[in-house]
This record gives sequence, C-alpha cells and structure tokens, in this order.
Amino acid sequence: MSLQDVNALAKADMGAVDALIRISLESDVALVSQVSEYIVTSGGKRLRPLIVLLAARALGYGGDRHIHAAAIIEFIHTATLLHDDVVDSSARRRGRDTANTVFGNQASVLVGDFLYSRAFQMMVDVGQMRVMQIMADATNTIAAGEVMQLMNVHEADVTEDDYRQVIYRKTARLFEAGAQIAALLANRDPADEKAMIAYGQNLGTAFQLVDDALDYDSTPEELGKNLGDDLAEGKATLPLIYAMQKGSKSECDMIRTAIEEGGIERLSDIQAVIESTGALKYTSARAQEAADLAIAALSDIPASDWKEALIAIADFSVRRRT
Repeated sequence: MSLQDVNALAKADMGAVDALIRISLESDVALVSQVSEYIVTSGGKRLRPLIVLLAARALGYGGDRHIHAAAIIEFIHTATLLHDDVVDSSARRRGRDTANTVFGNQASVLVGDFLYSRAFQMMVDVGQMRVMQIMADATNTIAAGEVMQLMNVHEADVTEDDYRQVIYRKTARLFEAGAQIAALLANRDPADEKAMIAYGQNLGTAFQLVDDALDYDSTPEELGKNLGDDLAEGKATLPLIYAMQKGSKSECDMIRTAIEEGGIERLSDIQAVIESTGALKYTSARAQEAADLAIAALSDIPASDWKEALIAIADFSVRRRT
C-alpha cells in the first residue's frame, strides 16, 4: 500500500480532524488565531493524528471520539514545535519561516501554552479518565525530554543510551500515546493495548532516527530546514555519536569541537567522516530494526486495509527523504 493509498483510506476521518482543529483554534484573541493558523497550516504529514485514526479503525472502533483524540495529539505536537523552535532559535521548519521568526518568541511560547490548554479542554470532551491520564503523562514526559536534551546540548560525551532516552521522551512517547488511546477507545483487551503501545513507540523511534540521519544526508529543500541544524545547536545525535566511536582521533576531535562549540564551519568534513565510518548506515539499520518491531507488534491485529495502512506507515518511516 502506498502513502497515497493510506491518505485516501483516511481521507474522510482526516477531513473531520481538520475541521475540528479549525473550530478549536478559534479565539477572541486575534494573535492566538493568527499564530495557531500559521503553524497548523504550515504543512507536515500529520503523521501522529493519522496513526490515531488508522489504529482506531484497525481495532474496529466505530464512533467519532478518535477524531477528537487525533486533534488532541496534533495540538500537543504543534505546541511542542512552537516551544522547540524558540528554545533552539530555529528559523526554518517545513520549508518556511518558523512562527517565532514571524511573530516573535513571546507570541510563540504563549500560543504554545494556548494549544496545550486547548488540548486538555478537548480531552474532557472525550470523556475517559484514562485518556486524560495517558495524555497528561505523555505531555509531562515530553517536557522532561526537552529538559534532558537541553542538558545534553554541547555535550560531546552523550552515549547512544542517553540519546535514545531523549528521542523516546521527545518523539516516540507521543506516537505511543496516540496508538494506545486508539486501543482504549476501541475497548480492546490489554494484549491489544500493549501491541499498540509497542507499535507507536517503535514507529516513533524509527521516525526520529531517520530524521536525525537526514540532517547529514539530505538537502535544505528536502529537509525543510537548514542542513546541519542539529550540529549548529550542539546536539549529539546518533550519526555523530557513532562517527566519534569509529573515527580516528583527529576525526573524533573535530566532531567533538563542533558539538561543544555548536559550529557548522566544518560540516562538509564532518559529513565525510559520518559517511566513511558507516554512521548513516548504522543509524538507518537501527531505524529499520525499530520499524520491523513496529510491524511485528501488529501480528495479532485482524487483517484489514487499516492494518495494512499502519504497516505502510512503518515502511514509509524508514524510506522517506523528508
């Protein structure tokens, strides 16, 4: 199944999510509506809400609460993007200026807060305490992940385990929450809920691993942001961690200096080391492992087009170029 087929399958549900998002963004404060509209309509794959929709249908859910859950997931994700871009002083995302570049840091932080609070208002409408508990825990985990990443900035001795803890908290946890909520809405047994948790967690891990590899193996046009942004921000992602483990002392020292100083002056040299040490292949292999685990988690889910769509998303996560 192609990504186009997946989008066609979920078109009606995603249209309902988009409509709910627009209604929920309405505010009597003009700037809130402006910034919210800018960031929500700035492109992106809407992968996280899509997972909620597909998983709910794959598990036999026939109601409409999954529409609310998908919108909630998208709002929380969007709020994290607004805050991330301020923390990282990012100027570009998805091929256009970030909200903080257009509207300023203060507006971006405050509108991010608005989206978080709106998401929790919408959780009340879902009417299930466990949904609120999962999303509250996920939001707290994401925030802790942001702090962990901040502590690791310009730290060249970050281990692969340290890195994986951050990407679980910052990225995989929200994928996991969305898939788990789908199982709750469908009133599935604990085994199916556990399966969806594993699917979401591994899918999110694969997605972030590929994202971090693309920062050194893509173009600004493909990436939608400046190449080497992670390095410029002093973030030791897996391609750098592995390259320092396998490179010569001089190559390791070069990468270490770039991380500690947050510079991209030697980006092309560092890309060459990443390539020569097999760091991109290593990162891609770890991403493929995670995607395979995500697909394996679906083994006991009944066959359907919706299940095939979930599998296709896992395949897409490791094949994508943007």
